Amino acid sequence: MTETDRTSETGRTEAFSDGVFAIAITLLVLELKVPTVHDGQSLWAALGAQWPSYAAYVVSFLVIGIMWANHHTLFSFIARVDRLLMFLNLILLLVLAALPWPTALMAEYLNEGGEASHVAAVVYSGFMVAQALAFQAFWWHATRTGRLLHEHYDHELVKRTRSRFALGSLAYPVTVGLAFVSAPLTLAVHGLLALYYAFNQLRVPKTQG
Repeated sequence: MTETDRTSETGRTEAFSDGVFAIAITLLVLELKVPTVHDGQSLWAALGAQWPSYAAYVVSFLVIGIMWANHHTLFSFIARVDRLLMFLNLILLLVLAALPWPTALMAEYLNEGGEASHVAAVVYSGFMVAQALAFQAFWWHATRTGRLLHEHYDHELVKRTRSRFALGSLAYPVTVGLAFVSAPLTLAVHGLLALYYAFNQLRVPKTQG
């Protein structure tokens, strides 16, 4: 099997991924319901009572949106994809496409207290651990030998990026333990982790030579 047979250009993989990202991030809004107001009730109060849905929506939107931005930037490093990279990308998309479900679970039970809120937070955090590991595996394989990268990629930038991804990934398992303490705090930490990846991660590479 030749090198050409084992690898292909990135366009179709990136386009397919963009479609999954777009669908997943759009499905999040379906959990924002119009409240029913009965006689004597305040619409403001009814809207305010839905704050768990707003919070879960915003955090998950940040997670998916920032992941999409970094995923897009990854492909500015990658010149070609092989079969394993495509399967690793599919695993990442598998978790991503399901993210609206734990988001809905978190929105429903975030403010319940007791076991229900902790279980919802554990499930949500479990999905976040899975997507972090999938993203890490995707980037690790893409950069492991340099074979899939553009010829004049910045070696130091790739090395620093791998280290930063690894550091961020270590924080996600901690949120599973935190879920047994406080569901709202767990959700807030996931929001902060998303911002970490927004401000301390991938930059569009500058080629060498």
